[in-house]
Amino acid sequence: MPHPRELIVKLLRNLGGRKEVEQYLKQFSSVEHKRFAVIKVGGGLLADDLESLASSLNFLHQVGLHPVVVHGVGPQLQAAFEAAGVDPTDWQQRTSPRALEQVRRVFRAENLRLVDMLEEMGARGRPVVGGVFAAELDDGGRGGEQRARIVRVDTDAIDSSLKAGSMPVLASIGETAGGQILDLGPDLAAHALALRLQPYKIILLRAQGGLRDEYGDLISAVNLAEDYEPLLAEPWLSAATRHKLELIHDLLGKLPRASSVSITSPDLLAMELFTHKGSGTLVRRGERIILHQSLASVDLPRLADLLTAAFGRPPVADYFTRKPFRRIYLADSYRAAAILTDEGPIPYLDKFAVTGEAQGEGIGGSLWLRMTRETPKLFWRARVDNPINPWYFQRADGSYTGGTWTVFWTGVTEFPTIQECVERALAAPPTLEAAHTIGGAA
Repeated sequence: MPHPRELIVKLLRNLGGRKEVEQYLKQFSSVEHKRFAVIKVGGGLLADDLESLASSLNFLHQVGLHPVVVHGVGPQLQAAFEAAGVDPTDWQQRTSPRALEQVRRVFRAENLRLVDMLEEMGARGRPVVGGVFAAELDDGGRGGEQRARIVRVDTDAIDSSLKAGSMPVLASIGETAGGQILDLGPDLAAHALALRLQPYKIILLRAQGGLRDEYGDLISAVNLAEDYEPLLAEPWLSAATRHKLELIHDLLGKLPRASSVSITSPDLLAMELFTHKGSGTLVRRGERIILHQSLASVDLPRLADLLTAAFGRPPVADYFTRKPFRRIYLADSYRAAAILTDEGPIPYLDKFAVTGEAQGEGIGGSLWLRMTRETPKLFWRARVDNPINPWYFQRADGSYTGGTWTVFWTGVTEFPTIQECVERALAAPPTLEAAHTIGGAA
C-alpha cells in the first residue's frame, strides 16, 4: 500500500501540475522545520470549522511539513464571559480572577479540541497553553486602557515538539513576570512568533479566505513594493483590510525577503500553497516595476535571457532593432516583462513574460496592473491553445478568434478601431511574426 505522503502528493497533482507540486514541496522541505510556517487560526474557525481546519493541518503533517500553529478563542471567550457575568469592555473586570479563570479554562479546552482532532486524523499534535509568550501590561491604549504587550518569545516548547515530530499548537496566551495570564489575541501572538522564528510562510486562515476587491473578486497576490500605496488609496478598501495590510507590510519588512504571507481558508490551503494559481491572497515584499521609455535604459542581454526563459526559445536575431518599441515594463530582477510596440492607433502588447522561477509570486499580476493603469488601451494576440488564455479572458474587454490566434483588447470600445486591431493582429505583419505566448502570468 502506498505511503500516505505518496497518496497526498498524487492528489495534489490533481490541483496543479506535477512540476508545480514538486517545486513547492522541495522549497518547503528545504526550510528548517520551525521556520517553515507560522499558521494563525482565529477562534471562529475552531468553533465553526474544526474538522476542515484539522484536516488541512493534518495534510501538511502527512507530507512531512511541520507548521507552528497559534490560535485564539474570541467567540468562545465572549460566550464564557457573558455566562460568568463579566463585561469584556471593562478592563478591570476582564483581568479579574473570575475572568482570568475563564480565559485559562477556555484556552485549555479549545487547544485540546484541536489537538484531539489532529490525533484522530493521524497527525501528532502537542498542546502548548503557556510558557511561550512573556508579556506585560502597557498603558498605551485609547483612553488609558491597558493592553498586553509581548516582550519575549521562548521557543523551548516549540523546539521540543518539532524535534519529537509533533506539531506545536500554541494558545495565544501570555504571562507577566508576576504570573498573571493575558489574552493576547492570535494576531499579536502570530506577529511576535513570526518575528522570533523568521518563517518562510505566515499563513492567516479565515473562513472567508483571501482578500477581496471592490467587486468581491479575489485579490490573488499583492506585491507590496508595487501595490501597497495604490491599494491603501482605494476608497473601497475597508478599515479592517487596511489595518491587516499595514500589519503585514510592517511584518514582512522585518523578515527575510523570501518570506511571504498567505491569506486563505482551511479547505483551500493545499491549492494556495502548492499551485501557482493559488486560492487565496499571497502577499510578498515583492519588487518594483520599472518603466523604460526606450531600449537605451534596458539591459538587453538580460531581457533576451528573460524572453528565452519564458518562451523556451530566444527572440529572433534582429528583434531589438526591428520593433517600433513604445514602452517596456521590467521587474527589478528581470524576471518579468511587458513589451509594448506601436502597431497602429492602439499600443500592441508584443510580449508579456514571467519566468517559471517567478511564477506564484504575484509579479505578473503587479506588472499587468501597472501596465494597464498607465496604458489603458491595448490589444494583443495569443495562440488558441495558449494555457494562459483563461487569464487573458478575465482581463480583456473583448476577444476574437480567427484561425490559430485569439486577439484580445482592453479599453477599446469603438468598433472600427477594434476591427483594425483584429485585422492587424491576424494579418501577422513582420513586426508581429513572433509567436505571442507567455511563461506565466501570476
